[in-house]
Amino acid sequence: MKKFIQTLLVGSLFLSPIANAEVDKEALKKKIAESMPSLTVESINASAIKGLYEVMAGANIYYISEDGRYLIQGRMFDLVDKKDLTEEKLAVAKAVLINSVSKDDMIIFKAPREKYVISVFTDIDCGYCRKLHAEIDQYLAEGITVQYLFFPRAGKDSSAYKKAVSVWCASDRNAALTAAKSNKNPPEAKTCKNPVDAHMALGDELGVRGTPMIITPKGTVFPGYMPAKKLLEALQEDS
Repeated sequence: MKKFIQTLLVGSLFLSPIANAEVDKEALKKKIAESMPSLTVESINASAIKGLYEVMAGANIYYISEDGRYLIQGRMFDLVDKKDLTEEKLAVAKAVLINSVSKDDMIIFKAPREKYVISVFTDIDCGYCRKLHAEIDQYLAEGITVQYLFFPRAGKDSSAYKKAVSVWCASDRNAALTAAKSNKNPPEAKTCKNPVDAHMALGDELGVRGTPMIITPKGTVFPGYMPAKKLLEALQEDS
Protein backbone atom coordinates (compact mmCIF):
# COMPACT_ATOMS: atom_id res chain seq x y z
CA MET A 1 0.00 0.00 0.00
CA LYS A 2 1.29 3.42 -0.88
CA LYS A 3 2.17 5.69 1.97
CA PHE A 4 -0.25 8.55 2.50
CA ILE A 5 0.56 11.90 3.95
CA GLN A 6 -0.46 11.89 7.59
CA THR A 7 -3.01 14.66 7.87
CA LEU A 8 -4.28 16.45 10.95
CA LEU A 9 -8.00 17.02 10.53
CA VAL A 10 -9.11 19.65 13.01
CA GLY A 11 -12.77 19.47 14.00
CA SER A 12 -12.68 22.91 15.58
CA LEU A 13 -12.42 24.55 12.17
CA PHE A 14 -16.17 24.29 12.21
CA LEU A 15 -18.44 25.80 14.85
CA SER A 16 -20.47 22.59 14.94
CA PRO A 17 -20.46 19.24 13.11
CA ILE A 18 -22.32 19.45 9.83
CA ALA A 19 -24.01 16.38 8.49
CA ASN A 20 -22.83 15.38 5.04
CA ALA A 21 -25.34 15.21 2.25
CA GLU A 22 -25.99 11.68 1.10
CA VAL A 23 -23.55 10.47 -1.53
CA ASP A 24 -23.30 7.32 -3.58
CA LYS A 25 -21.32 5.15 -1.16
CA GLU A 26 -21.19 2.23 -3.57
CA ALA A 27 -19.56 4.51 -6.14
CA LEU A 28 -16.97 5.55 -3.56
CA LYS A 29 -16.29 1.91 -2.71
CA LYS A 30 -15.84 1.15 -6.41
CA LYS A 31 -13.32 3.97 -6.84
CA ILE A 32 -11.31 2.74 -3.85
CA ALA A 33 -11.38 -0.84 -5.14
CA GLU A 34 -10.15 0.25 -8.56
CA SER A 35 -7.26 2.31 -7.19
CA MET A 36 -6.41 0.20 -4.14
CA PRO A 37 -7.56 -3.40 -4.64
CA SER A 38 -5.70 -4.54 -1.52
CA LEU A 39 -7.91 -2.34 0.68
CA THR A 40 -11.10 -4.11 1.75
CA VAL A 41 -13.70 -1.50 2.60
CA GLU A 42 -16.31 -2.58 5.14
CA SER A 43 -18.29 0.62 5.43
CA ILE A 44 -18.40 4.28 4.43
CA ASN A 45 -20.13 6.79 6.68
CA ALA A 46 -20.39 10.55 7.09
CA SER A 47 -17.68 12.11 9.24
CA ALA A 48 -17.81 15.19 11.46
CA ILE A 49 -16.46 17.32 8.60
CA LYS A 50 -18.68 18.30 5.70
CA GLY A 51 -17.58 16.76 2.41
CA LEU A 52 -15.39 14.11 4.04
CA TYR A 53 -16.43 10.51 4.58
CA GLU A 54 -15.11 7.90 7.00
CA VAL A 55 -13.89 4.68 5.39
CA MET A 56 -13.66 1.65 7.68
CA ALA A 57 -11.29 -1.10 6.52
CA GLY A 58 -10.66 -3.73 9.18
CA ALA A 59 -9.00 -1.97 12.11
CA ASN A 60 -8.03 0.99 9.94
CA ILE A 61 -9.86 4.22 9.21
CA TYR A 62 -9.36 6.43 6.17
CA TYR A 63 -11.20 9.52 4.99
CA ILE A 64 -12.37 10.11 1.43
CA SER A 65 -13.59 13.27 -0.27
CA GLU A 66 -17.18 13.15 -1.47
CA ASP A 67 -16.07 13.23 -5.11
CA GLY A 68 -13.92 10.12 -4.51
CA ARG A 69 -10.71 11.78 -5.64
CA TYR A 70 -8.79 12.08 -2.38
CA LEU A 71 -8.17 9.36 0.21
CA ILE A 72 -6.57 10.47 3.46
CA GLN A 73 -4.97 8.41 6.21
CA GLY A 74 -4.66 10.26 9.47
CA ARG A 75 -6.34 11.36 12.69
CA MET A 76 -9.38 13.57 13.13
CA PHE A 77 -9.31 15.64 16.30
CA ASP A 78 -12.10 17.66 17.86
CA LEU A 79 -10.22 20.43 19.64
CA VAL A 80 -13.36 21.80 21.29
CA ASP A 81 -14.36 18.55 23.00
CA LYS A 82 -10.70 17.46 23.18
CA LYS A 83 -11.36 14.09 21.54
CA ASP A 84 -9.50 11.92 19.09
CA LEU A 85 -12.49 10.97 16.96
CA THR A 86 -10.49 8.48 14.92
CA GLU A 87 -9.24 6.59 17.98
CA GLU A 88 -12.77 6.20 19.32
CA LYS A 89 -13.85 4.48 16.11
CA LEU A 90 -10.66 2.43 15.90
CA ALA A 91 -11.19 1.07 19.41
CA VAL A 92 -14.60 -0.25 18.38
CA ALA A 93 -13.13 -1.98 15.33
CA LYS A 94 -10.25 -3.44 17.35
CA ALA A 95 -12.65 -4.72 19.99
CA VAL A 96 -14.62 -6.61 17.36
CA LEU A 97 -11.46 -8.24 16.04
CA ILE A 98 -9.91 -9.25 19.37
CA ASN A 99 -13.20 -10.51 20.77
CA SER A 100 -13.70 -12.71 17.73
CA VAL A 101 -10.76 -14.90 18.76
CA SER A 102 -11.83 -18.15 20.38
CA LYS A 103 -10.58 -18.80 23.90
CA ASP A 104 -9.46 -22.18 22.56
CA ASP A 105 -7.01 -20.39 20.26
CA MET A 106 -5.15 -18.57 23.05
CA ILE A 107 -2.95 -19.59 25.96
CA ILE A 108 -4.71 -18.26 29.03
CA PHE A 109 -3.40 -17.57 32.52
CA LYS A 110 -6.60 -16.98 34.48
CA ALA A 111 -6.71 -14.81 37.58
CA PRO A 112 -8.31 -16.57 40.58
CA ARG A 113 -10.40 -13.46 41.28
CA GLU A 114 -10.77 -12.04 37.82
CA LYS A 115 -11.47 -8.31 37.49
CA TYR A 116 -10.05 -7.61 34.07
CA VAL A 117 -9.04 -9.56 30.96
CA ILE A 118 -6.24 -8.53 28.61
CA SER A 119 -4.95 -10.10 25.42
CA VAL A 120 -1.21 -9.88 24.86
CA PHE A 121 0.59 -10.31 21.56
CA THR A 122 3.89 -11.87 22.56
CA ASP A 123 7.21 -12.93 21.04
CA ILE A 124 8.98 -15.68 22.97
CA ASP A 125 12.41 -14.14 22.30
CA CYS A 126 11.34 -10.56 23.19
CA GLY A 127 13.04 -9.25 26.34
CA TYR A 128 10.10 -7.22 27.63
CA CYS A 129 7.73 -10.08 26.80
CA ARG A 130 9.83 -12.27 29.05
CA LYS A 131 9.83 -9.62 31.75
CA LEU A 132 6.05 -9.40 31.63
CA HIS A 133 5.67 -13.16 31.87
CA ALA A 134 8.23 -13.43 34.67
CA GLU A 135 5.80 -11.26 36.65
CA ILE A 136 2.68 -13.19 35.60
CA ASP A 137 1.79 -14.01 39.22
CA GLN A 138 1.65 -10.28 40.00
CA TYR A 139 -0.87 -9.69 37.20
CA LEU A 140 -2.97 -12.63 38.35
CA ALA A 141 -2.85 -11.39 41.96
CA GLU A 142 -4.25 -8.05 40.78
CA GLY A 143 -7.17 -9.88 39.17
CA ILE A 144 -5.88 -9.53 35.61
CA THR A 145 -6.36 -12.57 33.39
CA VAL A 146 -3.74 -12.76 30.62
CA GLN A 147 -4.62 -14.24 27.23
CA TYR A 148 -1.59 -14.81 25.01
CA LEU A 149 -1.44 -14.64 21.23
CA PHE A 150 1.80 -15.21 19.32
CA PHE A 151 3.45 -12.51 17.26
CA PRO A 152 7.01 -13.59 16.36
CA ARG A 153 8.33 -10.33 14.97
CA ALA A 154 11.01 -11.93 12.80
CA GLY A 155 8.44 -13.87 10.81
CA LYS A 156 7.70 -17.47 9.90
CA ASP A 157 11.26 -18.63 9.41
CA SER A 158 12.42 -17.32 12.78
CA SER A 159 13.40 -19.18 15.90
CA ALA A 160 10.61 -17.42 17.80
CA TYR A 161 8.04 -18.70 15.31
CA LYS A 162 9.23 -22.30 15.64
CA LYS A 163 9.21 -22.00 19.44
CA ALA A 164 5.67 -20.62 19.33
CA VAL A 165 4.49 -23.62 17.31
CA SER A 166 6.30 -26.02 19.64
CA VAL A 167 4.76 -24.39 22.71
CA TRP A 168 1.30 -24.63 21.20
CA CYS A 169 1.83 -28.29 20.38
CA ALA A 170 3.04 -29.15 23.89
CA SER A 171 0.84 -31.25 26.18
CA ASP A 172 0.86 -28.42 28.76
CA ARG A 173 0.92 -25.14 26.83
CA ASN A 174 1.05 -22.89 29.87
CA ALA A 175 4.02 -24.73 31.36
CA ALA A 176 5.74 -24.90 27.97
CA LEU A 177 5.31 -21.14 27.45
CA THR A 178 6.71 -20.36 30.89
CA ALA A 179 9.70 -22.63 30.26
CA ALA A 180 10.34 -21.16 26.82
CA LYS A 181 10.24 -17.60 28.14
CA SER A 182 12.70 -18.45 30.91
CA ASN A 183 15.23 -19.44 28.22
CA LYS A 184 16.21 -22.39 30.40
CA ASN A 185 14.11 -25.09 28.86
CA PRO A 186 13.49 -24.47 25.16
CA PRO A 187 10.37 -26.38 24.06
CA GLU A 188 10.79 -29.69 22.34
CA ALA A 189 10.44 -29.16 18.61
CA LYS A 190 6.93 -30.19 17.62
CA THR A 191 4.44 -29.40 14.90
CA CYS A 192 0.68 -29.66 14.89
CA LYS A 193 -2.35 -27.68 13.78
CA ASN A 194 -1.91 -24.30 15.41
CA PRO A 195 -3.22 -20.70 15.36
CA VAL A 196 0.18 -18.95 15.14
CA ASP A 197 -0.28 -17.76 11.55
CA ALA A 198 -3.79 -16.55 12.40
CA HIS A 199 -2.40 -14.68 15.42
CA MET A 200 0.18 -12.98 13.22
CA ALA A 201 -2.41 -12.00 10.63
CA LEU A 202 -4.64 -10.58 13.34
CA GLY A 203 -1.69 -8.71 14.82
CA ASP A 204 -0.95 -7.15 11.44
CA GLU A 205 -4.58 -6.08 11.11
CA LEU A 206 -4.54 -4.57 14.60
CA GLY A 207 -1.34 -2.69 13.83
CA VAL A 208 1.05 -4.54 16.13
CA ARG A 209 4.47 -2.96 15.64
CA GLY A 210 6.24 -4.23 18.74
CA THR A 211 5.78 -6.73 21.54
CA PRO A 212 4.34 -7.09 24.02
CA MET A 213 1.18 -5.34 22.87
CA ILE A 214 -1.71 -5.36 25.31
CA ILE A 215 -5.29 -4.94 24.14
CA THR A 216 -8.50 -4.96 26.18
CA PRO A 217 -11.93 -6.30 25.22
CA LYS A 218 -12.95 -2.65 24.66
CA GLY A 219 -10.24 -2.31 22.01
CA THR A 220 -7.96 -0.08 24.10
CA VAL A 221 -4.30 -0.67 23.30
CA PHE A 222 -1.42 -0.40 25.76
CA PRO A 223 1.80 -0.81 23.75
CA GLY A 224 4.78 -2.29 25.53
CA TYR A 225 5.44 -3.69 28.97
CA MET A 226 3.54 -2.29 31.96
CA PRO A 227 4.05 -3.39 35.59
CA ALA A 228 1.02 -5.07 37.12
CA LYS A 229 0.00 -2.21 39.42
CA LYS A 230 0.42 0.41 36.69
CA LEU A 231 -1.60 -1.72 34.29
CA LEU A 232 -4.31 -2.16 36.91
CA GLU A 233 -4.55 1.62 37.29
CA ALA A 234 -4.80 2.02 33.50
CA LEU A 235 -7.52 -0.62 33.30
CA GLN A 236 -9.47 1.05 36.09
CA GLU A 237 -9.32 4.37 34.26
CA ASP A 238 -10.41 2.70 31.04
CA SER A 239 -13.39 0.89 32.58
